[in-house]
Amino acid sequence: MFKHLTSAFQVRFLAILLLMLSARGSYASIIDTTNHAVADTGKIATRIINRNFNDIYVQNLKPSFFGQELFQPVKTKLVGDINAHFVLFNSPKSRFFFDLSARIKVRLLAEYGEPVKSPSYMPSGNLYYRLNSDAYKPQFLQLSYTHHSNGIRGSTLLPDGSFNRESGKFSTDFYSLNYTIGKRIDKTNTIDNHYSTIGIELHRGLFGNDAALGLPGHYGFARVNGGYIYNIAKKYQDDIDPDKSSFKNWQRIQFDFTYIADKYSGYEAFNLKKRLNVSLKYYYQFPFMQNVSFIVGGGYRGQDDYNIYFEDSYAYVQFGIASGLSFLFHKN
Repeated sequence: MFKHLTSAFQVRFLAILLLMLSARGSYASIIDTTNHAVADTGKIATRIINRNFNDIYVQNLKPSFFGQELFQPVKTKLVGDINAHFVLFNSPKSRFFFDLSARIKVRLLAEYGEPVKSPSYMPSGNLYYRLNSDAYKPQFLQLSYTHHSNGIRGSTLLPDGSFNRESGKFSTDFYSLNYTIGKRIDKTNTIDNHYSTIGIELHRGLFGNDAALGLPGHYGFARVNGGYIYNIAKKYQDDIDPDKSSFKNWQRIQFDFTYIADKYSGYEAFNLKKRLNVSLKYYYQFPFMQNVSFIVGGGYRGQDDYNIYFEDSYAYVQFGIASGLSFLFHKN
């Protein structure tokens, strides 16, 4: 009988032990599932933030311009600033964003044959990096490397030491680092975005590299750049379904400045007539325009940004049309 009781006790003990192990295993699996759920939620939230910042980077890409400028010392018939952006890296899995810009500036001169003569080729690589996690108050960095030349191989200087505007070579390479802060305000019928940028531009000519002969001492190799964008997207009723609506770009005001900080041509540090470039532009988009807007603006160039013509200083007015990825703001 004692043996029978012992066997029964062993069976019950083994059964209880198995139940305990089973319960422990079930409990452990529940904890693991919760951890994975939390991890997946955090990953999704980060990817949503990255995606929102990628849209912000696109909104800050420089648009193209085609139109006319008045009051230049060298008269023109048409002016173009073509910015073709190739976005090579745009992923919600990363806080980085990278694009290549094939920028070309052209001026169709008001001369016999309407020549272009000396276009500005300005290809660049631009890397963006998210600094915070608030798409309504974004902060990010932009690091760029840019080449600027006119594609001409003639002598930069004439025998008398002046610059050869007709067939002279212009070439410089530079790095730039910009810091941007923004603010987004959602209203009933508009979405307002504000972006303020400050940065520095350093040319390799500062170190005796990659600058055309004659430019050192006469061209600004160290610059402080800044700008402000105020962009308004407006709520429009859907053309097909009147019960639906979406926000599309409507108006934009953009201010930009450049200050030449290094020594050149003996100009004093506060000689703003030779050191400061400023511009103010107003863009307007009709609802039937997707990535195009009308533009009117003006400004002052202390040092002309059109390659070999950099010695010119003048005020100007511009008008025409602008186009670019930055005007494709849509929010359903």
